[in-house]
Amino acid sequence: MIKLSGFVPYEQIDIKVIGLRPGEKLFEELLNDKAKTLQTHHKKIMRAKDQVLCMEEVNDFVIDIAAAAEQQNNTLVVKKLKELIPEFLSQNSIYEELDKDVKIRT
Repeated sequence: MIKLSGFVPYEQIDIKVIGLRPGEKLFEELLNDKAKTLQTHHKKIMRAKDQVLCMEEVNDFVIDIAAAAEQQNNTLVVKKLKELIPEFLSQNSIYEELDKDVKIRT
């Protein structure tokens, strides 16, 4: 970004490495708690083996969510979404209470 701005690093702009900022992550969590990882030829590269829902299950969820939305039942919409995506947590939300009721699919 320094070069894109037309400056020369360490000459026109000093660079200091100061470590992580508050809240900055060292790594991204790409898998859920139920996902399994498999080794590859490289020790730092893993393959994900995750649970897959069949199309019929997804379709049933979509129908239920659409019906709840049509009835303007926001609580049921969020509850169904949490069943479909159990890792999702409502932070600072009126639906935060539903996080305790989530059933994890196995």
